[in-house]
Amino acid sequence: MLLTRHAKERLVKRLTKRRKLGCIYSELWSFLDRSVRLDVGEGIVIFTDGRKSLVCTKLDCERLPLEEIRRRVAGTERSYECVFFDGRLVKETTPRKFIEEVPDGEYCFYINMKKRSLYIGSREPFLVITIRPAKGREREAYASSRGTTMMSPNGSS
Repeated sequence: MLLTRHAKERLVKRLTKRRKLGCIYSELWSFLDRSVRLDVGEGIVIFTDGRKSLVCTKLDCERLPLEEIRRRVAGTERSYECVFFDGRLVKETTPRKFIEEVPDGEYCFYINMKKRSLYIGSREPFLVITIRPAKGREREAYASSRGTTMMSPNGSS
């Protein structure tokens, strides 16, 4: 998962309360562990925990072996926001140094040189657009996936 600037600000406000990159992603991964995925269509995916919803869009990636990824990032000297989804590792560093920490294998690879972000993982990457309070149908979808019923805060309805 990669974050837009707006999504980072929303995550800080609604989840982490801290601006450190590691803290933001740690809370994001915790949120994903307890959430349900809803495919809305047109490449939009919503992850919800019944209270908050994370709105994302799918990013196009290439499935490449680690050696090919190393060759692709060999010339980059500037620091990037690098995410290795499988190892839940995120750092702001040069891609060349970051890839040294990734084990051999074949991964989905996405790089945006303009925004200076890099994603490596076994799953396709998402761009987080925003986090917001869950809508009614998202709360219902979460409740039905957990096998619980929705109750009114005022008692039975």
